[in-house]
Amino acid sequence: MTETLALIPARGGSKGIPRKNIKSFAGYPLIAWSIAAAKQSNLVSRVIVSTDDEEIAAVARTWGAETPFLRPDELAQDKTTDLPVFEHALKWLEDVEGYRPDIVVQLRPTSPFRPHGMVDAAVSILLEYADADCVRGVVPAAQNPFKMWRFNGEGKPLEQLLKVKGIAEPYNAPRQILPPVYWQTGHIDAIRTSTIANKRSLTGDVIYPLVIDPKYTVDIDTPADWVKYEAVIYNGLDILSPGKARRTMPKSVKMIICDFDGVVTDNLVLTDENGKETVSASRSDSMHIKTLREKGVEVMILSSEPNPVVQARAKKMGVEAIHGVGMQDKGRVMREVLEQKKVRAEEVIYIGNDLNDLPCFEIAGWSVAVADAYPEVQRAADFVLTKNGGRGAVRELCELVLKKL
Repeated sequence: MTETLALIPARGGSKGIPRKNIKSFAGYPLIAWSIAAAKQSNLVSRVIVSTDDEEIAAVARTWGAETPFLRPDELAQDKTTDLPVFEHALKWLEDVEGYRPDIVVQLRPTSPFRPHGMVDAAVSILLEYADADCVRGVVPAAQNPFKMWRFNGEGKPLEQLLKVKGIAEPYNAPRQILPPVYWQTGHIDAIRTSTIANKRSLTGDVIYPLVIDPKYTVDIDTPADWVKYEAVIYNGLDILSPGKARRTMPKSVKMIICDFDGVVTDNLVLTDENGKETVSASRSDSMHIKTLREKGVEVMILSSEPNPVVQARAKKMGVEAIHGVGMQDKGRVMREVLEQKKVRAEEVIYIGNDLNDLPCFEIAGWSVAVADAYPEVQRAADFVLTKNGGRGAVRELCELVLKKL
């Protein structure tokens, strides 16, 4: 039986996004997406994270990877290449455990968008073609290198980058008659261990392609990348995930149910010497309530908070409120409300922020978390907003719904 090791490199000193490998990405640590891709493979025998960082190692173990060693500091520098990292891992495993896999699969954390079956497809290609040193993920290139130039400095002529046999001026030719070109991605490399050991290379000489749909192309290097690609996940891209598959917004929406504390408010409370409580909310959250009602979408508040402030704020917003619900009873009360109003659960959106909202998430057709919701809630949600509770989150959701109506 072929022994296949998934090796995930994750050093601690990332500069563009500090601590990015364990930063929450769409509800999960970034590294968890690559671990999940390996663990959901039918052909991977072991999943190991190579890191120099104890905290990253602990998070990796939480999500199911092994961390039998810590990478030496000299192999965790900004300019460290992949080859010595893989050589170190394989040598340690053989010297300490006597373990030597036949194939090593590299899964870079910064390319978390992987379609189902990708890992097994890459390994299968390597097994099918005996001459293959490795298999590398590629996508059709967005820019054609035959239309590119070498720049030799101001005041000097450009130099044609590549030539094409039979086409005198490829840079002036229609794209359709130029040779197809592909761009390598960071999604996956499946490499024979013998390629690393004998050729001292992570590719060798014979490289077979695994062609990947361009919609999965992503490389997270900057904070802007982070926000952009989280939004892609929340808009329903079907990818290998550490958790449950996320649903898209229902085609028909009849009701939006909001938690109060941490959703309509910012989850803070001010108390005076007489025990009177004051909460903070955003006026803008009321902006689209009337328009939604005119389009047949009811908005209401369902809260565990017994304070009359809930009813007062709901009246100001122009919505119905049920409050003082026991923390363990929100799911039951939500079902009763839907039955009374004759609204199907699959046509309901629920927006929450805390653990007592999770039963309602399970009932609703689409579950939404505010940006500052607890991590467990973000993971359970189908969609995570960009606004915090009490700071425009309800308005953001209403605008998303109105765009769909």
